[in-house]
Amino acid sequence: MLATALAGLLLALAPADADARVKLKRIGRFHSPVYVTVAPDVPGLFVVEQPGRVRLVQGKRRRTFLNIAGQVTSGGEQGLLSIAFPPDFASSRLFYAYFTNRAGDNEIDEFQTTPDGARVLPGSQRQVLLIPHPVNTNHNGGQLQFGPDGFLYAGTGDGGGSGDRPDNAQNTNTLLGKILRIDPRAQGGQPYTSPASNPFAAGAGRDEIYSFGLRNPFRFSFDLASKPGEPRIVIGDVGQDRFEEIDYETLAAARGANFGWNDFEGFAPFEGAHPPTPAGTVRPIKVYALGGGACALIGGYVVSNQRLRSLLGRYVYGDFCIGKLRSLIPRLGGSRRDRRVGARVPMLSSFGEGRNGALFATSLNGPVFRLAPARKRR
Repeated sequence: MLATALAGLLLALAPADADARVKLKRIGRFHSPVYVTVAPDVPGLFVVEQPGRVRLVQGKRRRTFLNIAGQVTSGGEQGLLSIAFPPDFASSRLFYAYFTNRAGDNEIDEFQTTPDGARVLPGSQRQVLLIPHPVNTNHNGGQLQFGPDGFLYAGTGDGGGSGDRPDNAQNTNTLLGKILRIDPRAQGGQPYTSPASNPFAAGAGRDEIYSFGLRNPFRFSFDLASKPGEPRIVIGDVGQDRFEEIDYETLAAARGANFGWNDFEGFAPFEGAHPPTPAGTVRPIKVYALGGGACALIGGYVVSNQRLRSLLGRYVYGDFCIGKLRSLIPRLGGSRRDRRVGARVPMLSSFGEGRNGALFATSLNGPVFRLAPARKRR
């Protein structure tokens, strides 16, 4: 009751909604799209389809860039969930994919493309990291993103089910419920390596872990513009029955950070918490209560695109079930001026970032949209 009252108070104190001047420009229809990204030197947009295919869109032309549908378990929260291109893609022609394999485990694989970067070389697939995901089919995480340090970050869910009964998110000896950071290149006979600066690389705990205490960080991103030289990570962590949350922390402070699950759901102590609550738990900057049709937070990006002036410097996010896009000003320890964006994407499945900070949103129903400035009313 106290937690519910607190959530209501937080919402009541939030500034009134004010629509931004933004419209959705549809770029095409796809088969259950779940992510959008670009490669450093390949024209066009890469659209990830949940059943196991990636489409390369170049103007009015689209082609199949990657097809691993025969290796993917798809449906619900499973499938091909994201891809990521490293900063040196122009020379290495390597990229990485995160998917749920046929055994139901989460897998990160490496691929190499042709010299023009537009097609995948047959036989180039290499398994980088296998993350066992026993019993449940949900909470797979699914985001891959290269950080400003050049390492590959991956968000993993807690293994699914209710309440994280195995305590995976708080257990630093498992890779579930975490943000991982690795160098995905094969070195010294190993399929990947973990940076020596990772928090558990020199002691107890898995070397790959960067942050822990997360329930299902389906989408996260890096904010490089809010304070130049101090990169920050923004995590959309899907809640359980009561609250959804957005976490925001400097990348340096996120090293070894505990984001609270399953001791907390949002700001509220969780019923399955195991005392004593760990000291130094990072609290969310934004929490909203489930109700009114809301069901799952879909995290987005801090807008850097100069054309989206009404959203510049604001974090855009949404909810899978409601579909109405919202934005807020992220701050360490809190957020300000949460408001409507003025656009709705039914069955919102993800956001993606293109060149020059272009912002995209995907619908599991099929459409992919680019956010564009709306015309001013006269």
